[in-house]
Amino acid sequence: MRADGQWTVREVLAWTFERFNRDGLESARLDAEVLLAHAMDLQRVGLYLDLDRPLDDAERGRYRALVSRRLQREPVAYLVGEREFWSRSFSVDARVLVPRPETETLVEQALVTLREFTSPRVLDVGTGSGVIAVTLAAERPDAQVVATDVSADALEVAAANAVRHEVAITLYAGDLLEALPAGEPLFQLVAANLPYVAPGERDSLAPELLAEPTGALFAGDGGLALIKRLICAASAHLQRPGGAVLLEVGVGQATTVTQLMIDAGISDRVTVHRDLAGIGRVVEGRLPKG
Repeated sequence: MRADGQWTVREVLAWTFERFNRDGLESARLDAEVLLAHAMDLQRVGLYLDLDRPLDDAERGRYRALVSRRLQREPVAYLVGEREFWSRSFSVDARVLVPRPETETLVEQALVTLREFTSPRVLDVGTGSGVIAVTLAAERPDAQVVATDVSADALEVAAANAVRHEVAITLYAGDLLEALPAGEPLFQLVAANLPYVAPGERDSLAPELLAEPTGALFAGDGGLALIKRLICAASAHLQRPGGAVLLEVGVGQATTVTQLMIDAGISDRVTVHRDLAGIGRVVEGRLPKG
């Protein structure tokens, strides 16, 4: 950086973009902008309203620290403490998986499915940061939303996001559906974005992913261990007929998960919903009559 320390917004962005790009960061320009806006306590658009303003000492120090951590491949969402999802900003940190656009496919389809129900009961299994549960509660204020997670740390983040967005959700700690207390009423929808990456794929993942909680990423049995367990247990907690299951899955898993649903009796209106990249991302099934 410049010896006199008088870096302007324009110069800082140009230098950081070049450095991030040289280090192979895929979204080099966006990362530079997001981190600088955070260091200066601005919205990103604010950077372009005063490109020739020099950074003060405190801003340079904060930004330098953020750039250093990003070069070590810490996810940007952890560095700034939040991530946008469904046009809302959610608090995230190293205790939870960073929300991803693919999961909006699940939320989109969940809202379509819930149109069939008045005052539905919804269960989000493995809620993590709570983006699914909080978004559904915000979009459907008449819904009773319950969420579970095996991680107490993740539930703290989810609870904070519920407060942040002023919605009421019920949180239970425990393993999948075993977290639910005895006598919990049936649900019209069970949704989940469970870990679905096979441990053998670890070496092929971006370094940023490996900075996220391994328990939220990896599952045995080719990535399907937790999904299989949930499918086998879900029927007992669903309204019959018509109770729905929506599961986010990894690339190439949709066909297998579809058959698992059918074999478990969640065999009505089984559908694979594709994400914006055309990948089969969400598998939906319903309980039939009888």
